[in-house]
Amino acid sequence: MNRAVMKSMDTGRIPVERLISLLQTFTLKHSARALPDLLESADTANATHREFLLSILETEVQGRNARRRKRNYSAAHFPPSLRPLEEFDPEELESGITQAQVDKLKELSWLDNRGNLVFAGPPGLGKTMVAAGLGLHAINHGYTVCFEKMVNLVKILDTAETERTAGFRLKNLKKAQLLIIDEIGYTPITRSQANRFFTFISDTYETSSIIFTTNKEIMDWAEMMGDPVLTTALLDRILHHANCYSFRGESYRLKHPEMFS
Repeated sequence: MNRAVMKSMDTGRIPVERLISLLQTFTLKHSARALPDLLESADTANATHREFLLSILETEVQGRNARRRKRNYSAAHFPPSLRPLEEFDPEELESGITQAQVDKLKELSWLDNRGNLVFAGPPGLGKTMVAAGLGLHAINHGYTVCFEKMVNLVKILDTAETERTAGFRLKNLKKAQLLIIDEIGYTPITRSQANRFFTFISDTYETSSIIFTTNKEIMDWAEMMGDPVLTTALLDRILHHANCYSFRGESYRLKHPEMFS
């Protein structure tokens, strides 16, 4: 927008309040709030009409994305010790995942393709840190994410039909583009709970991506589930589009207790 037009706005020929009201009418709330600053910046830079319109639209998109990220982060239910993925150092592991593999996972192509990830290994090696870090990274790129420990997920599945809160959470879990199920294998589950878990995984099969963290090797899941046939069917769905990483090394948690406080 040229300087003459911008000055006409400032002198009251086109009141800023009217422009703000029109933006609000079209629910461009973020642009409306920022309009005085956008007008001033455009005037200073002697912006063209196209440049000024672009600044209006970009401001609105950025504001909506920030609001969406905040809402998605709240709905994710991440653990309180959440750390950004950049703080994880694969070099401290003996094996399991490399920095190049972490960087590749951050591209999120596996998420776009409805792929799954399995992080297996002993406690304290950073499996949850990587899983939750990828979840946070996904939210920052506009995806919806839900995080649940296996023990909590089992409780939700047990009570979803009788408790409103559990039922609401289950709906959100099924709608999430990325679901993180943490600590599979840490606590035993009953046969009926295993059946409900299988049904849940079947319901999200090829509609969502899932990250699993587990202290058990995949071959040992049958003992946890209590039904080899059910476990085979479950793993068939999980591993169909999955990348598996087996973490080995000294406890990350013991070496860096400050990161998990």
